[in-house]
Amino acid sequence: MSWKNILRLVVAVGVYGTIGPVWAYDSSPYAPGSLDPCTQVYFSAFTPIPFSMEKNNVEVAPKSDFSFLASKTTNWPTITVKVKDEKVPVTVTTITNGYLVKGKLPATVKGSYIRVEIFAKGPNDCDKADGWLLKVGN
Repeated sequence: MSWKNILRLVVAVGVYGTIGPVWAYDSSPYAPGSLDPCTQVYFSAFTPIPFSMEKNNVEVAPKSDFSFLASKTTNWPTITVKVKDEKVPVTVTTITNGYLVKGKLPATVKGSYIRVEIFAKGPNDCDKADGWLLKVGN
């Protein structure tokens, strides 16, 4: 093998070695170990408490009040609540540690299991969703 071919091989391996890590580049705006701002958006204190066969086998009435807390980092004007694809009107009140969100279950949901679905945006317009299961009586 000539020196010219060896030089070409060394240059090819060197170029490949520098391009490989570029292809593995993670374009995430958050450095490893930093917190994604959307993980700071959370919902809690669901009322009525979520349905569970083991712990809370309770039915709620149609048109029952519901509420939950949203963390401070939630962009509160974007909070949306849906039950069976029906948007439910809510009131959002600022409290010390975030926002208190209240509403009423629709009269149309009777005798079934429903999921109260919560959608909101967090910092940098990231999407956050959560919810809980309820058993609605007749």
